[in-house]
Amino acid sequence: MKSEEIRQKYEETAPSYDWKIAVLEKISGADRLRRDLLKKATGDVLDVACGTGRNFPWYSRDCRITGVDLSPAMLDQARIKAVDLGLDAHLLGMDVEHLTFPSHSFDTVVSSLAVCTYPHPVEAIKEMARVCKSDGRLLLLEHGRSDRPMLGHLQDFFAERFAKHSGCHMNREPLELAQAAGIEITSHRRSCSGILHVIEAKPSK
Repeated sequence: MKSEEIRQKYEETAPSYDWKIAVLEKISGADRLRRDLLKKATGDVLDVACGTGRNFPWYSRDCRITGVDLSPAMLDQARIKAVDLGLDAHLLGMDVEHLTFPSHSFDTVVSSLAVCTYPHPVEAIKEMARVCKSDGRLLLLEHGRSDRPMLGHLQDFFAERFAKHSGCHMNREPLELAQAAGIEITSHRRSCSGILHVIEAKPSK
């Protein structure tokens, strides 16, 4: 899907997004991985494709949060969440593949369960690295193709039709995409039958 098509999909699903994904995150363990990873965010934080603000509860209150997303409706939900949490978050409509921030603007750049939707994921990750300070970090919680053969083949079988319906490419390889973007991987682990990836990285020097 193109960016405009993805935006429209999330405009439609924004009001019900949280309760739909909450069940999947609980079953898969993504909620726990999200919490543990985001404890490592510090300073000026850019949350790309922040959606309804599902990351917001887990940031330290010392962090200064900027969130960007294609969908105004998703950002509306994120604003409500930020107010409920007492979080001072600056939220903007923006495409992760074309960030308008100066280079080296943020101490931490976060992407969670979003690389699957980016039309050009390598370019998106390059943009994340560009706006990250040279001594900063990139934190990615993503899902992709399982490294278990039978499950991976099943994902391949359904991937195209699922992507046409939802904009989500379930069989992408987050680690390979991150490596192709040229960032320096400092930590990587898989869970949930090899589907979930937790990637910590920093911009290449």
